[in-house]
Amino acid sequence: MRLGLFGGTFNPIHHGHLRAGIEIREAFDLERVLYLPAAVPPHKEVQGLLPFAERLKMVRLAVAGQKHLQASDAERKNPGKSYSIRTVQYFHRTLPREGELFFILGLDAFLEITSWKEYRRLFTLCHFIVLDRPGYSRRHLGDFLYREISPDFTADPRQGRYRHPGGLSVYFRPVTRLEISSTFIRRLRREGRSIRFLVPEAVEEYLIKKGFYGA
Repeated sequence: MRLGLFGGTFNPIHHGHLRAGIEIREAFDLERVLYLPAAVPPHKEVQGLLPFAERLKMVRLAVAGQKHLQASDAERKNPGKSYSIRTVQYFHRTLPREGELFFILGLDAFLEITSWKEYRRLFTLCHFIVLDRPGYSRRHLGDFLYREISPDFTADPRQGRYRHPGGLSVYFRPVTRLEISSTFIRRLRREGRSIRFLVPEAVEEYLIKKGFYGA
């Protein structure tokens, strides 16, 4: 089993998240990509953050009918802040011995990994798939890995990856850039403007029904 873990606040989830998940699943032949809303994000302000149950509901609405995309409530099962190390350990325990975990995140978020709890252990438990971001290149990733994580990473340009001394890899992966952000969607809602085609229709209907992010 090859399982992708796509974490975030998803406040709200949008088409950019979904398109990235589909492209990564296909490129890495993953059985599933799990979207994991953070219950208590350790690195983000909680002001304006919808309750976990509401964000999870929207993720479920967004991936309904998608065979290989799935919502997960795993981060609600651990009390306290949603540390990635605990989430990865949880899934590591449930995988068969030959299973592999792929942690999916943007390059901007990855460059903050040294502030994460027990971040060095993550490189011994899962692969990373680092999505490109405007203003960054693969060189930014490589320089960061050699400088902050280990000088013993081995570059493999043909595979677009850096191999950790422990055997797992950090992949750099460009994806289709949809200039959509959850912040932008919330602003449009506050201003009473349409969010059509930025989020799945079911998510839009749910936001309107509940009055979320409205003025």
